[in-house]
Amino acid sequence: MNNKISIRIDGELIPATPGASLLETALAHGKFIPSLCHMKGLSSVGACRLCLVEVAGVNRLLPACTTPVQDGMSVTTQSDKLRRYRKITLELLFAERNHVCAVCVSNSHCDLQSLAQRLGVTSVRYPYTFPKVPVDLTHKKFALDQNRCILCTRCVRVCAEVEGAHVWAVSSRGVGSRLVCELNRAWADSRY
Repeated sequence: MNNKISIRIDGELIPATPGASLLETALAHGKFIPSLCHMKGLSSVGACRLCLVEVAGVNRLLPACTTPVQDGMSVTTQSDKLRRYRKITLELLFAERNHVCAVCVSNSHCDLQSLAQRLGVTSVRYPYTFPKVPVDLTHKKFALDQNRCILCTRCVRVCAEVEGAHVWAVSSRGVGSRLVCELNRAWADSRY
């Protein structure tokens, strides 16, 4: 019994596993689709919107990480439109919080920084907001710097899906969104 289907990614016919996402399928075949929120082994949430792709017959962009493959599907992962959207998304991430990478301790070891370099984001056209977001230094081993957070929710999903602790969540919406620990407790006051 053949459990494979066929899709086209950037014109190339590729075998795919039913139920797999477009992103998983593309990555398995060496195709690059940018993403900041995807992490192998975790559920996909489409939070960063960098993996948007064009699917023939669909008049809107779809997140590759949450879109399941379908037999006969034709997907474009690289186009001028997608490059433009991805650059805008990265610029907005840089403008929303404090990502002055020249002094960042993660310099040259940062997914955000690496994607910006790969996608050619060398400046930001939007005003920086630099909100006054508190840094939680209450934990004896770790610090939570909300100023650097891009709300990819990897930490939230690892805590829930891998550790089973369900300590982290995202509170509020839009630019007011913040990571919160156990209904907005200080990290040191967490039961886990």
